[in-house]
Amino acid sequence: MSDVTRRLLELLAHLQTGRRFSGRELAARLETSPRTLRRDVERLRDYGYPVTTQPGPGGYYQLAAGQALPPMVFDDEEAVATVVGLGVLAASAPDAGGIGSAADRAFGKVDQVLPKRLRARATAVRATVEAAAQAVPPVGADALATLAAAAARHEHATFRYTSRDGSTSQRRVEPYRQVHLHLRWYLLAWDRDRADWRTFRLDRISDITVPGTRFDPRPLPAESAAEYLRDKLAEPRHRTVVLVDAPADRVADALKFADLAIEPLGTDRCRITTWVDSFEWLVLNLAFLDADFTVEKPEHFRARCRDLATRLAHAARGPG
Repeated sequence: MSDVTRRLLELLAHLQTGRRFSGRELAARLETSPRTLRRDVERLRDYGYPVTTQPGPGGYYQLAAGQALPPMVFDDEEAVATVVGLGVLAASAPDAGGIGSAADRAFGKVDQVLPKRLRARATAVRATVEAAAQAVPPVGADALATLAAAAARHEHATFRYTSRDGSTSQRRVEPYRQVHLHLRWYLLAWDRDRADWRTFRLDRISDITVPGTRFDPRPLPAESAAEYLRDKLAEPRHRTVVLVDAPADRVADALKFADLAIEPLGTDRCRITTWVDSFEWLVLNLAFLDADFTVEKPEHFRARCRDLATRLAHAARGPG
């Protein structure tokens, strides 16, 4: 953070108390000169903050009353990123409610809290950028916020959980992290009744209560919650390692919905490590790349490739 940005935020924090400050008092609090203070006040006005000034011996600076949510201090790139981020999140099942619907509402009004000089740019982006709707299970903003507050305060949480087969159970947990992975939201928590770490899909959680009792936080079971979740989701799947004679960015685009790691090996070759439910799915997607590839691991994946090659060769011979 630059010195100017830090000073502006500190100045804004003083003014948002609502009281009047003399120029000398504000300059002393910010440890700056009256001239620099005047420039900073003008900067805030350029951002859209209504700072009133009374000159003269009894002069003062004051933030105008009635500003429930003053314009935010964004630069140009941050404003565009905010609008685009809300648009992408709004495309996550906006008609089904949940956080996608909330983002859709915010997407339509974010320019109202931006500085005046950025409103035209934000409005242009909002009017011309579309994100394709994605069918994802809706997750309520209230559930995210409730579990986040409990995790931040190290407070127990209880909820009803619906498993994949439709059965329900009451869970008592120590919440730690919420992770967004593959268009799903997950909670990483310590299950108090099972005495072990568990991950829960947020769209299957209901009736959350936070009784207010606290717990001593435990070390996470991995370097990060996202890493732990990836490992758990990959357990029932097949791990494959493949060398592909194609640039890493091209392979990443072709397999954008796969759970994989890509290691570039020069400009036109890469190694991918991926976890799949079906070898056939991976073979076909790699074949569509129109590039040679070599299966390094596992051996039974190579065997499946040979079987599939024989079947395709037979089909290519035609009738008779």
